[in-house]
Amino acid sequence: MNAAVFDAIKVLLDEGKVPTVALTKSRLIKPVPMPVIIAAVSQYKNNPDSIYNLMKSQVQPSSSDSKTSQLDRIEEKLDRLLTLLEK
Repeated sequence: MNAAVFDAIKVLLDEGKVPTVALTKSRLIKPVPMPVIIAAVSQYKNNPDSIYNLMKSQVQPSSSDSKTSQLDRIEEKLDRLLTLLEK
């Protein structure tokens, strides 16, 4: 399954919505050929567990860790900018 389509279906499932071709297409970040979208939605409808297995098999970093590290980087950049401005 195309990663972009998988992510779109995952977003819909997280929102509690049933993936359809139109909803999945509206959630895509980048253009994907319609046959790929149709195949992915059909795969989900025929075997909903397949998408959950894909979700479990993907290693996802902890969102709180990534948010914290991103915040740390932003603070560090801000400190450097303030130091430059004070000169």
